[in-house]
Parts: sequence; C-alpha cells; structure tokens
Amino acid sequence: MSLEAPLIAADVMQWLSSEAIGIKDSLKLVSELGERLNAAKVPVDRITTGITLLHPNVRAESAIWTTDGERALRRYMEAENLEEAYNSSPLKVVYVEGRTVRVRITPEPEGWEYGIIPDLRADGYTDYIALPMPFTDGSRKALTVATKAPGGFTLSHVAVFETIVRPIGLICELNTLRRTAETVLNTYVGPRAGSKVLTGTIKRGEGEHISAVVSFADLRGFTELSNQLPADKLIRLLNAYFGAMAESVEAQGGEILKFIGDEVMAIFPYATEEEARLAARRALIASRDAVLRIADINARCSEEVPPIRAGIALHAGDVFFGNVGSETRLDFTVIGPVVNLASRIADLAKHLDRDILVSEAIADLMGCHHGLRGTYYVKGFADPVSVFSPDIEAMAAGGACSEIMMASRAFDAN
Repeated sequence: MSLEAPLIAADVMQWLSSEAIGIKDSLKLVSELGERLNAAKVPVDRITTGITLLHPNVRAESAIWTTDGERALRRYMEAENLEEAYNSSPLKVVYVEGRTVRVRITPEPEGWEYGIIPDLRADGYTDYIALPMPFTDGSRKALTVATKAPGGFTLSHVAVFETIVRPIGLICELNTLRRTAETVLNTYVGPRAGSKVLTGTIKRGEGEHISAVVSFADLRGFTELSNQLPADKLIRLLNAYFGAMAESVEAQGGEILKFIGDEVMAIFPYATEEEARLAARRALIASRDAVLRIADINARCSEEVPPIRAGIALHAGDVFFGNVGSETRLDFTVIGPVVNLASRIADLAKHLDRDILVSEAIADLMGCHHGLRGTYYVKGFADPVSVFSPDIEAMAAGGACSEIMMASRAFDAN
C-alpha cells in the first residue's frame, strides 16, 4: 500500500467526522463522497448504498451516484419478484455472511455472474466492490463502489474504502433512524401528528386548537360480518375498506387520524374562511369517492363475502389537536364538541340509511342545503341538529349543488 492511501482516508475521515454528520440526505452524502474521492484521484465512477428499512411497503432503499450524472434515491417495494433479484445479488452475501464481494468485470462473461454485472459491463465498468456497512444494532447494510478505470481499483483504493465504510455507516444509520421514526409515526398517527411528536410535542395535554372538517366513517353490520367470516377474510375485507377510505381522504388533502375498530376518523384542517370552504368541498368529494370505491370492492368480492356499506358523517369547527392519555400511554388525536357531534351524525347516518350525512355547518360552508333529511336530537347535545344528505348519483351526473364540485376542480386546476 502506498502512503497516499492513509492520507486520502484521513482527509475523507475528517470530512465524515465534521461536515458530513449534518447531511441528512443519503443521496447528498454519497454524491459529495464521490466528488471528494475523485478529487483525491480515487477513480470511483459509481457509489450506492443498500439499506433495509422498517417500512410497511418498502423493503430497502438505495442512494445512487455516478459520474455519468445519475443521482437517484431508489426504493424497492415488497414484491414477489424482488426475492429472486435479491438471491442473485452480491448484497445478499454482504447482508447474510458479512463478506466483501469484489468482481473484476471482464469484457466477456466468464461463467455464472451476479445479476448486476451484465448491466455494469454494458455501461463500461471494470471493477465492482460491495462492502459490509455495519450498523450499531448489529445489522449489516451495504456500500458499493465501481470504476471504469482500466485495470480497476488498486490495493490502495480498496484500503481507502475499507477505512471509510464504518463512519459512513454511522451517518447512514443516523439518517435511517430519523426516517424510521418518521415512517413509524406517519404510519400509526399520521403525518401531521407525527411531525408534531418529532418536533417535541410529547407532553400530556400539550397541543393546539385548530379548525377542521372532521369526518367519521362507520362500517355497518361489522359485528355480523365478524361472526360470519373467517379471520383471514375479515382482515382482508377490513383492509380493503380502510384502504378505500384512506385513499379517498388523502387524495383530497385530508389526513386519517385513526382507525377505531371499524370506524375511520379523518380531518381536513383549515385556517381561513376560503380554506374552510375548500376543506368542506374536498371532504365531500372524498366521501363520495369512498362510497364509490366501496361499491367497487363489493363488485369484486365473491358471493360468500357479504357486501359492505359505510355511513360517513362530516362536521366542521374548532377542535383540540394534541396529546391526551395517561402518564405512560398517550394518544395524539382531536377532541371537542365538533368531534362528538360528527360521531353522533355518523350514528344518524346509520339510522337514516344514508351513505353520507353532513351537518348544517358543512352545508353553510358549501353554500348548498340540498338534501335536508330533518332535524334531530342526538345524545349529549341539548339542541337539535339539522342534517343533510347529498345525492351521490346526482353529484356524479352534475346536479345536487354540483357547482360546488366544479368550483373545487377549478381551484385545483389553478
């Protein structure tokens, strides 16, 4: 090994122990690493990271940098064909056995090859190394480097990579832990609540008062369904129902706060009068779309699975959005009379056999009082409440105050 290898490694190590620690983006990290190595005459033309993630849908993430200009953050979704690709990947050796894999890429194939090698050969690479990148929890991730230099990497170059891989791993681990925390919080409490927790809103009773359209959806006949269906089919049906609700809400800018048994609670926050009207419109569109998605679920289900139906209620006003619970177990949620009334209107939707039922506050915001279903006393409220039921078919056909829908689409287009 020449004396230049320790000097190069020391320079990169200095950067890794200072400026690089503050880089929260894995792609930016590998990009700057590649540029620094090239400046030090280490002929790296491609760098990637391979990091498995704690995520319900994403199996692994890879930051990719090349001297050809590629800068990409790839996410590998859970899929059946992913296992086949993994089995023929050098990363499996790195992850499972903890060994470095080096492949000198010849102009022509010489027997069996890892799946990535033909692509690298086609792009002109001559040498490829995959190194174990240890995390402090004992798991192994991967750092790969490749070059197009004739003759490949020298022993000095390899020594540099072996020296810097561990500190790179520490920075990648910090970034991964941060993303894992965000993923877990977003998955279980939602992006808005998750960001509040991450920024320190964690004390019991701590939160804020916000204005929002509150949506409650209640799956009808759930007790009968749970008694009729085997557990696996019930879970699949519930997931399809929750998926229909979540996709509809999120497509309109709302946020699912929680699944409560067979109920779904969501909010569409707003801060101004104009935002309130838009939130009401989008909540109504989301409700309509959810009803249509549920109808599609029923059309695709087998005869042995009973059709499902949900009642969706909308109400608007001020709520408390924050931490409630015990000293050892907190829940980030919304509470207040607006939430309570939305829940009572969901009960009314069931009794009135309506798919969507909205409060007078929503009707006022929309400027549309079509479909008045009556005025009713509900539990916990002294005054009767008027409720309205938009006609789903009329909305789709362009009637029943559908100018509200047109206005919302025009707003989105701008």
